[in-house]
Amino acid sequence: MLKVWIAGAEGQIGTAINEILDPLEMETFNTDRAELDITNTDEVLSFGEINRPDVIINCAAITDIALCEQNPELAYRVNALGARNLSLVARKVGAKMVQLSTDDVFDGHAEKPYSEFDDTNPQTVYGASKRAGENYVKEFTHKHFILRSSWVYGKGNNFVNGVLAAARQGESLSVPQDQYGSPTSAKDLARLILHLIHTNEYGTYHATCKGVCSRYEFAREILRQAGLQGQLRAAATGEAEHYLARPAYAVLDNFILRIIDLYEMPDWQASLTEYLNEREG
Repeated sequence: MLKVWIAGAEGQIGTAINEILDPLEMETFNTDRAELDITNTDEVLSFGEINRPDVIINCAAITDIALCEQNPELAYRVNALGARNLSLVARKVGAKMVQLSTDDVFDGHAEKPYSEFDDTNPQTVYGASKRAGENYVKEFTHKHFILRSSWVYGKGNNFVNGVLAAARQGESLSVPQDQYGSPTSAKDLARLILHLIHTNEYGTYHATCKGVCSRYEFAREILRQAGLQGQLRAAATGEAEHYLARPAYAVLDNFILRIIDLYEMPDWQASLTEYLNEREG
């Protein structure tokens, strides 16, 4: 039986992994901030040595853009040093390491989707701290899968649920029409992760659902599929309330997954349909 340690298990991706894994095939060790502080090196190493996982999946992160800008030390402790500590365990016990990363490692100035071979150039503390985490993983363990994704949604607070809540409460919503990306469900990422950990195809992967849209187009599709009217207004990022500057063009090309014919992600609209059906079910 495969022993899998999921750090940040209560987040969107950790929750999705636990929902779809086969308990007869995997024994899981789920930790979150309350159970284990991934920034505490001794604590992390001790947990790893006691449980000796075959796979470590790092879903733990500070993803709040504003909080990262206000408290860069916290961002780097969790997003960079946390990844380092888990990588040290992976190297010590011979485990495979899965590191979740983000489109924010790029500057968003491209005119075509970013591949895994494009240079990173983060414009935010969040993006820079996640890139630092990637670098630690590469440095400390060769048995790694680094997965960069974008616009992830699942259980909990996220863009999809925010749009639905605003519509049902009759609130108007200004949404950026100048931010482009590929909406990706946490469940689809979880399926990819559970596929990858049974392989030795180590490296960095871009992992988003297929297709591209603006934030505004995404919001409009959410309401259409949910059968809600809503009060949406297309706006520039600077005019849209509650939206901080993000990469304007955050589109990732799943280039490596495609050229080695390893895995195909679904269309983003189909994934959204599945998510909404399960949410209402």
